[in-house]
Amino acid sequence: MSDRVQKHGEIISSDIRKLISLRYHTVTKAINIEFWNSTSDKLHSLYVGSYGRNTAIDTSDVDILVELPSNLFDRYNNLSGNSQSKLLQAIRNAILNSYPRSDVRADGQVVKILFSDGMYFEIVPAFKNLDGSYKYPDSNTGGSWKSTNPKAEQEAMAQKNRSSNGLLYDTCKHIRTIHNSNFSSYHLSGIVIDSFVYEAIGSWRWAIDGKSYSQPSGAYERALLDYYNTSNICWGLSINAPGSNDIVSTSSSYECLVKVLTRML
Repeated sequence: MSDRVQKHGEIISSDIRKLISLRYHTVTKAINIEFWNSTSDKLHSLYVGSYGRNTAIDTSDVDILVELPSNLFDRYNNLSGNSQSKLLQAIRNAILNSYPRSDVRADGQVVKILFSDGMYFEIVPAFKNLDGSYKYPDSNTGGSWKSTNPKAEQEAMAQKNRSSNGLLYDTCKHIRTIHNSNFSSYHLSGIVIDSFVYEAIGSWRWAIDGKSYSQPSGAYERALLDYYNTSNICWGLSINAPGSNDIVSTSSSYECLVKVLTRML
């Protein structure tokens, strides 16, 4: 395939998306039974991460946020020891009721489910704040609470994708494809990709169907690389996530990102 950004459209097949949906609803129901006294397989959960932002190209990692009742926060926060680790273990036990034969483990900030077909889910338990953001547990270094606002990020990404006639999502997916095909041994975070493209894309957009492009081939890819070279990202400094403005570290991703952008030229 060409290293130029192309209109890829749908990448993850409908069959795979149906399987993801089935597992998503199974996990959601398990959490609701355990923590909400409900059998709903739809309430109190949402896709997050690359899959939730519609920029994923594969299903090796699907992230789900599961909201817990607010009254449970004080109960866990007041526990002695690493209360965040204890909360993750409670989530793990609830999921094991639905997936007793799967590899389910608590890992830092998430509970991971490793399925036999190679797909794995990362479950983020969280408590909703009044402003719509969420606080979630981090069991590392003794335990702490961190904040995230995935809905704000998803809404910002969706709005800019519409204004760019789909170019935003296509660019994010293309960078992932180039990374996987040529630089897979290097780390490149999905949120770094999405945050970078969101800022770097500027006013670029796909031409409306039936109209010709006004820019020469490679001009857009050159603009992305030029933006990188004139931004703080080229020094490995942090950027802000779209919508939420959460600080995103680029320290482990910036060297790979420039390799991918250069390859696209």
